[in-house]
Amino acid sequence: MAAYTTIDDPEAYFQAKTWSGDGTAIGSGGQVITLDGDTNMQPDMVYIKRRNGTSAGQIHDAVRGATKFLPMDGSTDAEETNAETLTTFSSDGFTVGDHNGVNNSASTYIAWCWKESATSGFDIVTYTGNTTSGQTYSHSLSAVPHVMWVRCRNNADNMMVYHHEVAASSPETYWSQLNTTAASSTSGGTGIWNDTAPTSSVFTLGNSGTVNENYNYVAYLWSEKQGFSKFGSYTGNGDNDGVFVYTGFSPAWVLIKKSGASGTSWVMFDNKRNTYNERSRIIQTNDTGAEETSTNRIDFCSNGFKLRGTWTVINADSARYMYMAFADAPFVNSNGVPVTAI
Repeated sequence: MAAYTTIDDPEAYFQAKTWSGDGTAIGSGGQVITLDGDTNMQPDMVYIKRRNGTSAGQIHDAVRGATKFLPMDGSTDAEETNAETLTTFSSDGFTVGDHNGVNNSASTYIAWCWKESATSGFDIVTYTGNTTSGQTYSHSLSAVPHVMWVRCRNNADNMMVYHHEVAASSPETYWSQLNTTAASSTSGGTGIWNDTAPTSSVFTLGNSGTVNENYNYVAYLWSEKQGFSKFGSYTGNGDNDGVFVYTGFSPAWVLIKKSGASGTSWVMFDNKRNTYNERSRIIQTNDTGAEETSTNRIDFCSNGFKLRGTWTVINADSARYMYMAFADAPFVNSNGVPVTAI
């Protein structure tokens, strides 16, 4: 019988971390952030957001270089470089300077951290566009990507999203924008993914400036791994007793977007800012706002997540939602033994 999961230790590939800023500049050593997991993990991608004040989120990765970040704030701002942001990836965390977005002395922060690995289904690809429709770029997943985030680095543009369950069919004709509240759309879609689904070796782009003009780009690609990650969809019921979404693991992090509706945010939940149910603290990828706290949002279960309340951003009746989720612990380990939820 096939193993339920090949990843018994999700902390080797994904961890979240909270901290309080101390305002220490890099010249004075900065603040060293050590991940909490029992397993050491040197992250390759870190998404940082200030929790208690207005500030753009920042996406850093080891491929572009630590001090380079993509602002996540609802704008189309290009990549920025700042020596007082995240400056070093270490064997079990990273170091930050005194930039307001990562280490203000009066602020609290959250970071979501991924390890690049074909085992966990995550790859970072940088490339130079060429305006050629049908252009393919190689990746190292050795599996079909189910989610892709693509952002232009040196020109102002949106972060484009491919999600394999954005719609009931032909997801390669749709695009979404992680930095806006826009609905997923097929308008001009040929220019984005060239109406071509990614394969186990390449992804294909059109000639849109958002993904493939004469600029530099970065692409983050994920392939679903049983018991560790799930990139799916669900239909809301508009009820206080919301739908249950099966993932096959107890989540550590969940991102949700209402696929077909404009004006609705991408919202993130995790098990560090809320350590017990209900998970009521949300951060949005598409604005600079501080963390919001409200009741009746979401429960993390041993094998998925359960929606609570009638908030239309995540649970409107008959509406389609797409999500990304990563594990805190698999529901059943590779030996077929159920794992107790934390």
